Amino acid sequence: MESLSNASIAPTREQIHAVLAQVIDPEIGVNIVDLGLVYDIDSHSDGWRIALTMTSPACPMGQSILDDVRAAIDSSLTIGTSVDIDLVWEPPWDPSMMSDAARDALGWSDA
Repeated sequence: MESLSNASIAPTREQIHAVLAQVIDPEIGVNIVDLGLVYDIDSHSDGWRIALTMTSPACPMGQSILDDVRAAIDSSLTIGTSVDIDLVWEPPWDPSMMSDAARDALGWSDA
């Protein structure tokens, strides 16, 4: 994906969504958007807030995923764009939150 760091305007929700779709859960091999881990992308007066979760509170790759999200955001968005990343547990994630693409990738398309 082309970097948005040279843009003169603030990123859109769709651009942030596209950046997050590049972050792959290293255990599952599917991006965090299709897994349903991204709950909300919300603009506020100072920038953006991303609410995301993990497949479980005990997710062994949780910190790695958060680090990958931060790296993707920092390398892709306009310098000076404030993005807060909040790890949330409510509602708890469940497989019904996955996209059809994620289900297909995992062989769960009949589930």
